[in-house]
Amino acid sequence: MATRKKNMKFEEAIQRLEEIVNVIEDDSLSLEESIKIFQEGMELAAICNKKLDEAERRISVIMKGENNNLTEEDFIPEEE
Repeated sequence: MATRKKNMKFEEAIQRLEEIVNVIEDDSLSLEESIKIFQEGMELAAICNKKLDEAERRISVIMKGENNNLTEEDFIPEEE
């Protein structure tokens, strides 16, 4: 399953995270089951963060430069 998670699409991981949140909020799990599913959620969250970081690095911005020529520049997010 670990290999399967690493190869998950971002959307699949988010969907599974939503399912996990709903199950945990349902409040019908034992403590052991809650811990196990929480751990799965944390692993999925880490995968989502990694995929978002990778996407951010790949994003570029198309700018209109001199003489209306289009140029491509790396996206640099603003610091908060």
